[in-house]
Formats: sequence, structure tokens, C-alpha cells
Amino acid sequence: MTTRTVKLGQLTIGGGAPVIVQTMTNTKTHEIEKTLAQIRLVVGRGAEVVRLAVPDKPAALALKEITARVEVPLVADIHFDYRLALLAIEAGVAGLRLNPGNIGDAKKIRQVAEAAGKADICVRVGVNAGSLSQEMVDKYGHGAEAMVQSALKEIALIEETGFTNLKVSLKASDVSQTVEAVRLFSLRSDLPQHLGITEAGDIKSGSVRSAVGLGILLHEGLGDTIRVSLTGAPEEEVDCAWEILRSLGLRQKGPRFISCPTCGRCQIDLPALLAQVKSLLSHLKTPLTVAVMGCAVNGPGEAKRADLGIAGGKARGRLFVKGQSLGSYPTSELAQKLADLAREMADLDK
Repeated sequence: MTTRTVKLGQLTIGGGAPVIVQTMTNTKTHEIEKTLAQIRLVVGRGAEVVRLAVPDKPAALALKEITARVEVPLVADIHFDYRLALLAIEAGVAGLRLNPGNIGDAKKIRQVAEAAGKADICVRVGVNAGSLSQEMVDKYGHGAEAMVQSALKEIALIEETGFTNLKVSLKASDVSQTVEAVRLFSLRSDLPQHLGITEAGDIKSGSVRSAVGLGILLHEGLGDTIRVSLTGAPEEEVDCAWEILRSLGLRQKGPRFISCPTCGRCQIDLPALLAQVKSLLSHLKTPLTVAVMGCAVNGPGEAKRADLGIAGGKARGRLFVKGQSLGSYPTSELAQKLADLAREMADLDK
């Protein structure tokens, strides 16, 4: 479904624009240098929007210096206290993430919307299954319908002020509930949607749950921005988000790695070789498919569509480009030679 277009800083969101990758810092926002360092780290990994927690006045006041020193759009995450949203707007953030359900007072929400309109920033109405108002729970229960109705109510309240630069998120820790809520909302509104499975878990389980939930929705054409919420470093969130988008063919940025499952035929340390290759190519921005395969069976034959790759052997392995072998080399040289080839390909695309 094509949603309406909104602006977040210089980014266009919705209306068929590319799906945008977000993450959130886990530093104390008032610790400005640490926060800036983490913003730069995640932007280097591919984050296009960064959200910052604003739990108190020191965090809100720090935003002015932080926004002045980065180019990526920053979103202030606001809960409970509308005055923090007003301070964040004054500081120059590109967007707000509001949870109107825990701010409560309609007058306060309108005041924030009016200030956001004057500043021409984007507001995301965030509805989480765990913070639904008692009114919605009593009327609709704890499921997807309550989430959708809550979102529609809060959006209507904000739009009464004439503010329309809105997007929405409907998140639950339950994958099925999130999928149902996003689908239902898309039938009732053309607002852009930010996707995520909230409290998804650690890097392993959270990545799987996020890939399942977000993958279903993105494959159906739903979702305009995404965040993979992990109990871990935010750069891991960015890596996972990009992998989801690459897997669906929605965005291409940097190498996409394919590697075979190991078996009794494998005569090299394939996990170590893959890690070495990924490290050597981590800086590349050119989209390339890179195969790291453990033997001749799963070599060029299984990875013939790869741009380049390795077919490992006991002491030597083969390098191949577009399924064609370039020759045999000592195992110890394979990763570096493949990296050299990748850089040559990247240079040709400049």
C-alpha cells in the first residue's frame, strides 16, 4: 500500500520512498560526547535516523549541542512529560516520538502538536501493546484492535490542530499481534508506518523475531521505516535491519554475504574465514553478493549468481567471479585476495 509522504529532516518517508533504517542510542543523552560517538558509529554502519531517549530535563537540554554537531536526523523519544517534547523542539530535533497514551492530557498533546507544526518537524505517534490506556483495554481488550483504535484516536487529536506531518508505529513483543495491528491500521489510514517488534530479545532471538515479523509486513508492501529492537549494541540493530531489507530486495547497500552450512566435506575453518572476509569488506558501500563456501560441492555451482566468492579446500581454495574460477590459491591468502577483487569491483562502480 502506498502511504502519504512526510518529511523527517531531509528524508522523505512514505509515498513509495525507500524504507528507512533507524536505531536508538543507549547512552545517557546528557553525556554529550558519548552520545555523539555512538551516533557516529551507527551512522557509519548505515543508520539513517537516530532516536535518543529524553527522560529528563538534562537530556532535553543536551539535544541542542548534539543536533548542531551531527547531520543525521535525530528523533527525541518522549514519555510522560510533554514539557520535554517542547524543549526537544526548541533544541532543533528533526522529529519526536510521542506515546500519547502515557502523556494523557489532550491539551498537552495539542500544545506539542502546535509547537511541532511551527517548527516543521515530524511526529511519530507510538502505540505499544504494553502501554494502552485502560479505556482502550476495557473497550477492545489487549489485542491488535485496541492498538489500532488507540492510534486513530491520538492521531485525530493531533490532526485537529492542523498538524499532518505524522507517522505511526504499532508495536508489541508478540510477532502475530504486531503483524495484525499493522495490517489493520493500513486498511484505515494512509499514514506512513514505522515497523518494529518491541522488546524482541537478545541479538539471536531478537533478530529472528524481528526478521519474521518485519519480513512478513515488508513483503506485503507495508512499512516505511524500521527499527530492529535488540538487547544489545545499536550497531547490531542496524546490521540486522539492513540484512532484512537486503534479503527482500528492498534496499541494497554494501556486501550481502552468503555461506554454506558446514558438513563433513568441509576442510577449512569456514566460520573464521567468513568472519575475516566480512571484516575486510565492512567498509564497502557498493552492493555486492559475496559467497564464502566450504567445498567444491557448495562452491561456484551453488553460488553462481554471486559477484565473487571462495570455494574452500584443505590447503588451497578457489576464487571465482560470476561463477567462473579465477584460479587456486593457498587458504591463508583467500580472504585478502577476495577483498582486493571486491575493492576493484567497487571502484569500477564509482
